[in-house]
Amino acid sequence: MKRLKQRWGITSNYDLVIIFIVFAINGSLSAKISGYFMGCFGWSKDNMHWFLYYLVLLLLVLPLYPFLLMVFGYLFGQSKFFFPFSKKMLRSMGLGFIFKE
Repeated sequence: MKRLKQRWGITSNYDLVIIFIVFAINGSLSAKISGYFMGCFGWSKDNMHWFLYYLVLLLLVLPLYPFLLMVFGYLFGQSKFFFPFSKKMLRSMGLGFIFKE
């Protein structure tokens, strides 16, 4: 854990625990929201091929994840960590134009 705290620039175990909690909440919630959107379009495992279903789900989760990460990072008081992390993630997905510097 010491190396992880050093790499992320975190000094306390409390901050590390909060960051792990935010990652857990965000991952679960982004998958649930993406599943909800797919349900709104009438797409389900029953009427789609399994590969296509999970591909569309993944394509919905990927851009949603960094935005939710910033929201929950802010709500949990860790915006100094999550905003740069999310911006870097969006840039690597080719969505860096959203945050012009």
